[in-house]
Amino acid sequence: MPNDSKLYPVILSGGSGSRLWPLSRAHYPKQLLPLSGENTMLQDTALRVSDPARYHAPLIIANNEHRFIVAEQLQQADVSPRAIVLEPLGRNTAPAVTVAALMLQREDPDAIMVLLPSDHVVGDLRAFSSAVDSAGAAARAGKLVTFGITPRHPETGYGYIKQGEGLEALNGAFSVAGFVEKPDLPTAQSYLSAGNYLWNSGMFVLPAQVYLDEIGRLAPEILKQSNLALEKSFRDLDFVRLDEPAFAACPSDSIDYAVMEHTGNAAVVPADIGWNDVGAWPALWDIAEKDDHGNVSAGDNLLRDVANSYIRGEDDRLIAAVGLQDMIVVSTDDALMIAPKDRAAEVKDLVESLKSSDRSEAVHHRRVYRPWGNYKDIDEEERFRVKRIIVKPGGILSLQKHKHRSEHWVVVKGTATVTCGEEETSLRENQSVYIPKGVVHRLANKEVEPLHLIEVQVGDYVGEDDIIRIEDTYGRD
Repeated sequence: MPNDSKLYPVILSGGSGSRLWPLSRAHYPKQLLPLSGENTMLQDTALRVSDPARYHAPLIIANNEHRFIVAEQLQQADVSPRAIVLEPLGRNTAPAVTVAALMLQREDPDAIMVLLPSDHVVGDLRAFSSAVDSAGAAARAGKLVTFGITPRHPETGYGYIKQGEGLEALNGAFSVAGFVEKPDLPTAQSYLSAGNYLWNSGMFVLPAQVYLDEIGRLAPEILKQSNLALEKSFRDLDFVRLDEPAFAACPSDSIDYAVMEHTGNAAVVPADIGWNDVGAWPALWDIAEKDDHGNVSAGDNLLRDVANSYIRGEDDRLIAAVGLQDMIVVSTDDALMIAPKDRAAEVKDLVESLKSSDRSEAVHHRRVYRPWGNYKDIDEEERFRVKRIIVKPGGILSLQKHKHRSEHWVVVKGTATVTCGEEETSLRENQSVYIPKGVVHRLANKEVEPLHLIEVQVGDYVGEDDIIRIEDTYGRD
């Protein structure tokens, strides 16, 4: 592909992934997890479009809560994004795509976007590249192109695209005869038999200006508010923060409903690319390597008379199972989820129940990631809390104080640079420091190896919101 026809990847990373609970949480959703290999799904998506001969640097649209994790994972994958744009709140895909189109069109009036969700699996990269080539040619001819996945079975969990006639002089691209909502099983079977219905993948190749013309015609308020949110945006470290009031006023709608189902410029490229949207636990069972009994087993598992099941342990505990058939069992250090495969979609309802009960398990794991590293809760009761803290090399916590608690820090590995009041000291393994309530303090790791320490909090309140930040390297309030 010649340099003057390089495409602009736009990667959407804003989902919450509640159907893959307890592994996926609101603060650490599925795209940030290594679910189908060593890389996280976000990293795999970015690497899929990293060939500099074919693609420009990617533009990332991310949830504000995930910003530091997204940036760190891209850095680990050696991907330098064009920008990381932060949504202050979720407004579905149409506003996110509109912001991306506005940004790219200002840089390049002829920009062609490759729009990719960050939480999909693509198993056949050669077929993916071929499909992108066909879609790119159609997009340059003014078409808004979606990828339609060649169905492998009658699926009731996806929407469908009815494939129309081939487009003249655009090899591999077809007109769209219609978009169809998720069908019941008999209807899905009829679609499979008909041979001209494709799964709606949610992946697109779009000429930025044509998309903006159509969103302005079909959903003018989305264009207006997205443009205003971008006009009032500002740089914060490595991020672009959209204006919250303007973006909050933007209608929440998907690109399918807002544009694709109503435009006269829609086209579809059929693609057999080993695609899976990993929408629920059975999807991971589908794509993973299985043993002789049809099981996918990860972790310390002891299985007897277990078949066609997905058993995954993310902690150190043993999972022992007897007599299971077509089951999902997922264990983390704070939750255990068990469900028949054919009812796994109901996990989302469990998460809603947890949220309504204000349970922390719906939001984050015991290990919580911060821009400086992470911490894990070890124990907590009334008036005390114990954490294990890991500060990455160069990491520095905010200069802060607490109104309700004191803290004791014990270094177990590495060297800590500790500010307590007016004094700065270095602590090595097996050394400790006491931080009195109300005293300004800071913890930093100036070494090249991670710092590990145990923190004991004691006081009448040990919640995470008892932090008064005075100065913060990462721009947090």
